[in-house]
Amino acid sequence: MGLRRQARELALQFLFSLDMQAGLTAPLAEVQAAFAGFSEHFASTRAALPYARNLVEGVCRHWRELDQDIAAHSHNWRVERMSAVDRTILRIAAYELRWAEDAPAQVVINEALEIAKRFSIDDSAPFINGILDSLHGARPRPQRS
Repeated sequence: MGLRRQARELALQFLFSLDMQAGLTAPLAEVQAAFAGFSEHFASTRAALPYARNLVEGVCRHWRELDQDIAAHSHNWRVERMSAVDRTILRIAAYELRWAEDAPAQVVINEALEIAKRFSIDDSAPFINGILDSLHGARPRPQRS
């Protein structure tokens, strides 16, 4: 398993627990401290931690925007009614699609689907794929200067 996949899975696990505790609204400094404590238990994936931290911080900074984007592309599904695992996978992938310059869209979407196959139910991968394909097609990445 590659470092980015490990990072995405670590971010998923941490953000899932944060979401279950209604912690996405916590100040970023608290999230960073909590992630530091969480990451101590993953010595085998030390090299994946910087990208995982980037994902966690990015999702926490932009979760409202991400949820709005996801809601706009998930017909007949409110974000808060989605499974917490699917919602978290979507937030991570939506963050990467919008803000991660060095992550190709097809790789981001494929990784989200593979993670969904591992951590969620069988119907999740097609559901996530539909939303991410729509999201990717609707919004080009912003140009950085």
